[in-house]
Amino acid sequence: MSPLVLIALFIVSSVVGYKVISAVPSLLHTPLMSGTNALSGVTILGALVSTAVARSMSNPVLAQAAGFVAIVFAMVNVVGGFLVTDRMLRMFHK
Repeated sequence: MSPLVLIALFIVSSVVGYKVISAVPSLLHTPLMSGTNALSGVTILGALVSTAVARSMSNPVLAQAAGFVAIVFAMVNVVGGFLVTDRMLRMFHK
């Protein structure tokens, strides 16, 4: 795919994601976050695979650095989701 198509896809998905999330009532944000933690694991897996494939690219150091950043961001997302879910569950604990 060309870079312009990828950029357009990113912009469209960002706008659609924002519209969908902004329509969700605030009471449902935390349960939705805990439910999507498993999907964030797929992001980590994709980042790991793309970092491993980066060795065969023309600029492997840059590609591996970008893959490392993607892995770190995905892990921050998963850990943050679990922390928020734990905090939500502690609110309901007697």
